[in-house]
Amino acid sequence: MIKKLKQSYSVKTLCEVFNVHRSSYNYWLKRPTAIRAETVKLRSLVSEAHAASNASAGARTIADIVTNQGLKLSRYRATKLMRELGLVSCQQPKHRYRKASQEHVEVPNHLGRQFAVRPK
Repeated sequence: MIKKLKQSYSVKTLCEVFNVHRSSYNYWLKRPTAIRAETVKLRSLVSEAHAASNASAGARTIADIVTNQGLKLSRYRATKLMRELGLVSCQQPKHRYRKASQEHVEVPNHLGRQFAVRPK
């Protein structure tokens, strides 16, 4: 917005109106716009590690996996990259045992629960 209006008004006035420091605006103008190759590689490794774990690995596990592959990655940076990529750790639900409605074909029930327990 400041970039568009800067032909009509001074940058100082526009920054005051938008409540932005001039130094912050100048820093923003000079920021690098190209993405570094290291960041692209880290993003791809993080997404691969997340996919390999069936979306169950969190930031700590992903940081360990990427670090073991050769690039140093802290868990905090892994958290930031996961947030940027939209990756969420999702633990698989535990297996629930179902009560059998039919007896097993291989093992017939000869007693039919008709037995008496003897006291000792």
